[in-house]
Amino acid sequence: MKELIKKLTEAWGPSGCEHKVRGLIAEEVRGLADEVRTDPLGNLICRKGSGGAKVMIAAHMDEIGLMVSHVDEKGFMRFVPIGGLRSVALYGNRVYFENGVVGTISAEGEGWRTTPDREKFYIDVSTGAEAGPGVGVGDAAAFWREMVERGNRIVAKALDDRIGCVVGIEAMRKLAKTDHEIYFVFTVQEEVGLRGARPAAFGVEPDIGISLDVTSTGDTPKDDKMTVELGKGAAIKVRDGGHIVPPAIKNLMVKRAEEAGIPYQLEVLPGGTTDAAGIQLSRAGIPSGCISIPTRYLHTVSETVDIGDVQACVDLLVEILSKPIEL
Repeated sequence: MKELIKKLTEAWGPSGCEHKVRGLIAEEVRGLADEVRTDPLGNLICRKGSGGAKVMIAAHMDEIGLMVSHVDEKGFMRFVPIGGLRSVALYGNRVYFENGVVGTISAEGEGWRTTPDREKFYIDVSTGAEAGPGVGVGDAAAFWREMVERGNRIVAKALDDRIGCVVGIEAMRKLAKTDHEIYFVFTVQEEVGLRGARPAAFGVEPDIGISLDVTSTGDTPKDDKMTVELGKGAAIKVRDGGHIVPPAIKNLMVKRAEEAGIPYQLEVLPGGTTDAAGIQLSRAGIPSGCISIPTRYLHTVSETVDIGDVQACVDLLVEILSKPIEL
């Protein structure tokens, strides 16, 4: 599983440019599903089984990034965000473009004494040669950092939400038999407004939706007051900024976790949301829940998860999908 996490987190794929990640996932799921297709928006849809409840599992492939909006006469590039950029995490970081060009982010006046407004940041792609770097206005970039292991902890960029994709893929591998019709959907453009999950759910028409995504923790100094911690198991969502989970779905997840002895914790997230919020508002309404992977330092290049929590999420998803789903 760690090899897969490394492969997916180090891949390039800001929102709207998920094709490289989609190709990697398509290779991983080959032979695991009865049908694999890509919809017009770019969602990868993998059907497994038939009959019973129709379940949509959603994990988003995209990551936060930026897009060049202006290049000055010296070649310094201004940019607009793709998703929720944190200004405090920009200074000194590196980004890379699809063609491999690496840029360094800095800010007017160096910016290391305070956190400047986002508009004061720029990208330096200078080479010291006359030839330009081959990138310009309209080109998208993702942040760059290699995955590292620290004991049971995985530190990487784009764990939001490539780790959810890993959970989905690993569940497909473990799910030998199911009485349900399951659609594992690897979605696009979640970071810019759940834009992939909504049309995917409209097309799949599931009876129930489950998203796989990261959630914040409350276990670092002076952090938000929430009970989710690294190393305490899968987080079963109760509520977030855009989604209140139907009690029947939350209770089903808790029941399956307790029956199988899977460590879990309940998640009440003050802000933010997941693809489940988009799924639940599709068509006439689809009851939806979320299995969350506890993650520190979200939307930075050093997002951090515990491998035990990741495994607990895989195990919980398999338990839910391999047994009756009664709401």
